[in-house]
Amino acid sequence: MIFATTLLASLLLVAAAKPTRRTMAVHETRAEPARGFVNSGPAPAAKELTLRIAIKPNNIAGLETALYAVSEPASAQYGQHLTAEEVAEFVKPTDESLSAVTEWLSENGITSTAVTPAGDILQIVIPVAKANDLLSSEFSVFTHVDTGATSIRTLEYSIPASLQAHVDFFHPTTSFTRPLTSPKFTAIKKRDTPAADAAPVSDAVPASCGTTITPTCLQAIYNIPTTAATQSTNKLGVSGFIEQFANSADLKEFLTNFRTDISSSTTFTLQTLDGGVNTQTRADAGIEANLDTQYTIGIATGVPITFISVGENNADGVDGFMDIITALIKEATGTRPNVLTTSYGFDESDLSRSVANLMPTSTLCNAYMQLGALGTSILFSSGDGGVSGSQSQTCTTFIPTLPSDCPFVTSVGATGGITETAATFSSGGFSNYFAIPSYQSADVASYLTTLGTTNSGKFNRTGRGFPDVSAQGENFEIAWDDELGTVDGTSCSSPTFAAIVALLNDQLVAAGKAPLGFLNPFLYSATGRAALNDITTGDNPGCNTNGFSATAGWDPVTGLGTPNFALLKTAIGL
Repeated sequence: MIFATTLLASLLLVAAAKPTRRTMAVHETRAEPARGFVNSGPAPAAKELTLRIAIKPNNIAGLETALYAVSEPASAQYGQHLTAEEVAEFVKPTDESLSAVTEWLSENGITSTAVTPAGDILQIVIPVAKANDLLSSEFSVFTHVDTGATSIRTLEYSIPASLQAHVDFFHPTTSFTRPLTSPKFTAIKKRDTPAADAAPVSDAVPASCGTTITPTCLQAIYNIPTTAATQSTNKLGVSGFIEQFANSADLKEFLTNFRTDISSSTTFTLQTLDGGVNTQTRADAGIEANLDTQYTIGIATGVPITFISVGENNADGVDGFMDIITALIKEATGTRPNVLTTSYGFDESDLSRSVANLMPTSTLCNAYMQLGALGTSILFSSGDGGVSGSQSQTCTTFIPTLPSDCPFVTSVGATGGITETAATFSSGGFSNYFAIPSYQSADVASYLTTLGTTNSGKFNRTGRGFPDVSAQGENFEIAWDDELGTVDGTSCSSPTFAAIVALLNDQLVAAGKAPLGFLNPFLYSATGRAALNDITTGDNPGCNTNGFSATAGWDPVTGLGTPNFALLKTAIGL
């Protein structure tokens, strides 16, 4: 009797120590890995995973309303950007949601840490075996066939049904990020002396600009001033990923050749996160990093440029794309850049809807909404695969690019030629994840009416259209590894447009006004579009089609058109 009683008590203690299994519900699933990945087998049980849990924000719709209120020129609140504390009030989870999630984690012996200032994203570190049990999933090793890069992901996971009202997603789980790439460099004969510009062909644009683009060309084509900016608090940030290092010696050579009117010692400041560095061994210089820093410094004369090197030690599951935004949100006003340009991106379908998607989730796109509300203009290159995505590839339906098609960033396509026409590689189209934002609804409707049944069934007619604007993107001359050469891509276009925005911000700040912040409501306004050069020729082929065609007004190849600094300056009231 004593033995039986003791045994019963022990069994009860064991039962009490192990949490009761909650009723689980599938939270995310996908039929197969992203294009280019194969399942290489189960992930090692003891391998530690860093997972992030996005808890539903309490009022993300309110933040969107507030963002538009400070970004629409006709609004009485235009330019009155939010504080970090005000943004956090919209984004933070409710006490109920936070308690529900942390209680479940505690039941399973798991502790978490907050990643974001608002506490809407938590991070946990657990072995694969525990993750499989916690999420009723099967984490596997997936290999990217072309590069051999591996990642641990699952095609499906579940969470307790009682938590589905509180949790947006676990990440990285069903999202895949293909290795990021940089432009190709074509070497040209090195000059012993700075290049002499040929005679102007029209409107003081040198004839040489028909074959290679330099800062002088962009200044002439877009009426960009050469006078130096004056406001030290008006910073321009350049995103750096995949160990692309911006080289100071290459920058010096670039300025010596192409900006002889400013000091060749002009340089950028460095900011790092996730173990990022910026090695100055010249052979390790990155083509993309050099392009972005050389042309922001070479065009935005005198604007302080910060190169933000995001390292490989990121745990956000999107190559540090979330981490860099989180870091900038945490920065103080006056330290945070007023403009951020990024020349990298993914195919939209690589990321799950929950990670990329808009309402009502707390996601990557919503992180851009937060940073925009704080007053930062966020620009992304639209991609280089025409309608086939971030890079040219085989496809049957058109592939949008992300984050370029997020409604809260400004997507930049590419043009070429002195008489500008759409660059054939310029990615553009319509999102499968994001609905058409109000600022472009009339433009998209007009374009689709003109398009008729062309490419019917190959794209989403109810999706957000991109790009928003465009700029030169062909034959940009850069210095790289002690050589001069050219690169192509929307990677050229985004820093170009960003530099122009930074110069406009410099004059706004000097006049005691707020920087432009989220650009799209202004750009799509009658005043904004009148300050852009409408591009009406060219297309962006892919998927065995001619893609979309540029036309009068907005189009999914060149957007609203290319910038005219002088007209934009007038449009913003200067």
